[in-house]
This record gives sequence, C-alpha cells and structure tokens, in this order.
Amino acid sequence: MLKALILIHLIVISYQDIKAREVYWFLFPALAALLGWSHYQHSLFIHFINAVGINIAMVSVILGILYLYNVLIIKKKFLEEVFGLGDVLFLYAVAIGFPTISFLVILVFSIFFSLILWIAVKRFSSENTAPLAGFASLFLLILLSVNWVGGLINLYLI
Repeated sequence: MLKALILIHLIVISYQDIKAREVYWFLFPALAALLGWSHYQHSLFIHFINAVGINIAMVSVILGILYLYNVLIIKKKFLEEVFGLGDVLFLYAVAIGFPTISFLVILVFSIFFSLILWIAVKRFSSENTAPLAGFASLFLLILLSVNWVGGLINLYLI
C-alpha cells in the first residue's frame, strides 16, 4: 500500500507540474512523509536520522549556491523565474526518502533526465521553463516502478 501511495503521489506531481507548472503544495509534505516512512522502515533509526540530516544539508547548500548565483549573475526573482517552490519542496521530499548515496545518485540522474527530456520537448512547449519537479518525479516513478517490480537493487542498502 505504501508503494502504491508513493507512485500515486509521483504521478500526480508529475502530471500537474508538466501540464500547468502548478502543483498542490500539500503533495510534497505527503510525499516526504511516505518516502520518509519507507526509508525509516529499511534503516536503523540512527542511520535514518544521519542520512536525512546530511541530505537536507546538501540540498540546502545546493539551493544556497543557486540563490547566490542568481543574485550575482542572473538577477531574476529566484522562486518565480529561476526555480519553482515546487522544485525546492520536491528536492527536500526526496532528501528525506533515501540514504545519502542513493539520494545523490537519484538527484544527479533525475536532473540529467530532466535536462535531456526538456531539450527534447521544449520546442513543443509554450512555457520557457522546465518543470523540474515534474520531470524528476517522472524519473523517480520509473526508477521505483522498475526497482519494485524487478527487484534489481535495494535502494536503501546503497
């Protein structure tokens, strides 16, 4: 049931962000709770707390660097024109959901996936911004579906 709820949340986030660049805000804390519970079930408490703390710190540092780059170089409204609030909330939700190494791999490949997908579809889009949370949720949806069906690797043991 937990896996199904996670997949449903990822589908809804992906659909809403890709379709309208707007996602119901409550989906992100709900996804964080679901992913966090799944992570907690597969980890010792101390490892869970350490991983979540490290992951949240890394996301915060990355967002801080992006913000500084925006202030110094791009000079646009950060949460309106450069990076969406949904993107921020999604990154924190995923940070809670996985051990640090798995999180880093998922983060890097989801951003790479999003970039490739945006390059492929941007000419068909009336928007000029990439739906990062939507594409990253689609990536995570595919990754988790394949992983849970095929049992390829335990993402919580990496």
